[in-house]
Amino acid sequence: MSNEQVTVELVQQQDYRFDIQFGDSIPNLIGDEPAPLGSGMGPSPVQLLCAAVGNCLSDSLLFALRKFKQAPEPLRASVVAEVGRNPEGRLRVLGIDATLRLGVPAAQLQHLDRVLSQFETYCTVTQSVGQGIPIVLHVLDADNLVLK
Repeated sequence: MSNEQVTVELVQQQDYRFDIQFGDSIPNLIGDEPAPLGSGMGPSPVQLLCAAVGNCLSDSLLFALRKFKQAPEPLRASVVAEVGRNPEGRLRVLGIDATLRLGVPAAQLQHLDRVLSQFETYCTVTQSVGQGIPIVLHVLDADNLVLK
């Protein structure tokens, strides 16, 4: 097993607005807190967390389906974070609800039961975040049939 390091650099621009640098040829991203702390010039840290969870789950689902030469596109993900106060009164992400939507009806995909039973265990971000924040996952097909 090999370990990998991922480095992201953040440079403060003004107040709570940061230039987020990923390196190589990846475009920079602006992160900012919403008002009244920041000016909302970019996604907040909570929004970035939701994006990371949704992106990783979508990637894992797509990878698992493609291993069986299935085409679920276009995939969509909606991720909602519940932000509230912990027992000490500090703001925390209390839970995350993620919904993935396949771009086709489930009947068009082979091996779907097998894929749905295991794809999320391969999602690096969700499995890591889920150790500290409860994550509820739903998977629907293009006809809004609940699959998971």
